[in-house]
Amino acid sequence: MESLTALKTLHIVAMTLLLLSGLVLVSGVVKVRLEGDATIQNRLLQRPLLFFWIAMAVCLAILPFTGWWLVHLVGLSLGQTWVLGSSLLYTLGLVSWVWLVIRLSRLRLGSKGSRRGFTLALAIISAVCFVVIAGLMGFKPA
Repeated sequence: MESLTALKTLHIVAMTLLLLSGLVLVSGVVKVRLEGDATIQNRLLQRPLLFFWIAMAVCLAILPFTGWWLVHLVGLSLGQTWVLGSSLLYTLGLVSWVWLVIRLSRLRLGSKGSRRGFTLALAIISAVCFVVIAGLMGFKPA
């Protein structure tokens, strides 16, 4: 039973670290916007904030494995609605997160043809997906 507790702890810590890393990056964007800086993408990908992007990537890599293992250990069916919904939301959130990182990297390198509104939409979609997944994890049906 200790392995189940350790796995739950790892899964919860990974999700919490993912959400906290996102919150740190969002607070950085708000701070830079309030200062009036138009080159947010350059500041978001600087070395101190790069740790948070890497932490998010590691958490995103851990979550599907620990989630599947938890479902397997507890004996739940992968066909339950909340498990399928979490899987679909995770896929959508992961795709939008990867697309967001690629867009921010291109903006940092000087790509002028991209719209910032779409970049913001990707960030919002990704954040909403992971917050809803955290809610499903916390309030799942028995």
